[in-house]
Amino acid sequence: MLKRLLGIVFAAVIAVQAHAQSASWLQIEAHPTLSAAQDAARKFSAQLDDVVGFHLGSNWYGVALGPYSEQDAENLLRQLRRTGQIPRDSFVSDGQRYGQQFWPVGVGISNTPKPLPSEPPTDTTQIEPPMAPEDAEPIAAPEPTLPDETPAEARASEAQLTREQKMDLQVMLQWAGFYNAGIDGSFGRGTRNSMAAWQEANGYEVTGILTTAQRAELRSQYNAILEGTDLTLIEDANTGVAMQIPMGLVQFDANESPFARYTATDDSGVQVLVISQPGDRTRLYGLYEILQTLEIMPLEGPRERGSDSFEIEGLSETRHSYATARHENGEIKGFVLVWPAGDNERRNRVLSEMKNSFVAIDGLLSPAAAPADSSVDMVSGLAIRTPKNSASGFFVDARGTTVTAAANVDQCERVTVAGGDYPANVVFNDGTLAVLTPETALAPLGHAVIQTQAANRDATIAVGGYPYGGALALPTVTFGTVADGSDLTGDASKLRLNLTTTQGDVGGPVFDASGAVVGVLVPTPANNGQMLPENVAFAANAGAILSALAEASVRADQSTSSGYMAPETLTSAASDVTVLVNCW
Repeated sequence: MLKRLLGIVFAAVIAVQAHAQSASWLQIEAHPTLSAAQDAARKFSAQLDDVVGFHLGSNWYGVALGPYSEQDAENLLRQLRRTGQIPRDSFVSDGQRYGQQFWPVGVGISNTPKPLPSEPPTDTTQIEPPMAPEDAEPIAAPEPTLPDETPAEARASEAQLTREQKMDLQVMLQWAGFYNAGIDGSFGRGTRNSMAAWQEANGYEVTGILTTAQRAELRSQYNAILEGTDLTLIEDANTGVAMQIPMGLVQFDANESPFARYTATDDSGVQVLVISQPGDRTRLYGLYEILQTLEIMPLEGPRERGSDSFEIEGLSETRHSYATARHENGEIKGFVLVWPAGDNERRNRVLSEMKNSFVAIDGLLSPAAAPADSSVDMVSGLAIRTPKNSASGFFVDARGTTVTAAANVDQCERVTVAGGDYPANVVFNDGTLAVLTPETALAPLGHAVIQTQAANRDATIAVGGYPYGGALALPTVTFGTVADGSDLTGDASKLRLNLTTTQGDVGGPVFDASGAVVGVLVPTPANNGQMLPENVAFAANAGAILSALAEASVRADQSTSSGYMAPETLTSAASDVTVLVNCW
């Protein structure tokens, strides 16, 4: 058992190394299950040398020959196609999609291109043929294989193609790597040369004119990558949408307005949402915003919103999503395709088929199809993207520059302020405090004034914060007192407070009785496993705030006032200054 495990690990390591070399592979088949791929590899191994198998991702497994140099792989492709030993839709691959090796079992593959397998030796010994009986029928010589059409016949059948069909042929030749000019449906010198190159690569007589059978084979090669997707034209009267949907990968799940939802049949993560709802341009724009909050739509990627339509593309390490919708005649219709990352060629083909087939027909998904149970974390049965952490901060100028605790923005891929609607950049972080600047200038209702007078012991203070993350629309204010002008270690840049707070309050402003800010609430430090009383809290003081702002080249208003602000007035002022900080 140990030997087998070591063999598998060794194979995985060698596979990664092999891909880094300039090696090519002759991919001959792909199967949606491991058992089918193993059967295929076993079958080919009985006839051919150098048979290997790899996981291709998205539950697909490929059988290939190699590795060889690119030129050797091309030569072997032509030879084996000509002799009928491999499928005609086999192709040369660079192996970039190849993952875990599954064949041969427990044997590591070579990490350098191999020489081509030698052909079996030819026995030159002359053997006398046996004498045939005198009454035996003479054996006729085999008829040579004739092309399905002569060049003249091929040109005649080609003339029957529509312009769209000719453009499709150019697209397929381009995909196969033989054509790099415009897709115009005009068969000029470039198209003829590409047809001739395809014929040569596939073992046919080179004429520059594809016969009917050759066009069919080219189409078969082009569509081979769609095997297993089972693209099916679905005409749904409930949504009023007709389009191709990869029913080999998804199945209908539910109608939950505004979506008809199709979920993956396996663990691939593929999803399709058909969009159908009544509405005007305002509702279209609202849908555009809502889709970008869903977990299935990654944050990165191009977005475009026109007057009556939109397109959204989201890319992450795990998924590649696309959404589009259009408003017309009081109806909003479109679709969303969610696809696993790393399978771009197949995704692009499926997406192209879906786009090209999409047609709005009679019908509209009823708003009554909305789910009865509502959740703040769900939209029509789909999870809303939620931040990794939600805490507090406060505005320090009129454009929305924000101060918060450094702990609130550590290990964030993205930071937003004001309910997650406004992306912000971290321009300063010293491990205690962080300064954020919004990508687009904001217009907060108020901003903090920093108190330059030292906070007195036992002085009344108030902390503005979001103790429940983003569950409440407005911040809360918690009152307490200053316990000491330093923390438990004697650090004079921090205050110790008598105050009960939560994790969501961290980063919030600490106000004195005049309404000026004397500190920023910071996390309670770990104390060698000891639990501090609940009413012990800590804050970086005003001097630390001003130092951080100076490092970030931000000027803040300052105060030396020791006046008094009524609690209800202070609470109102804190609401204008305190802001929700989200870490994504």
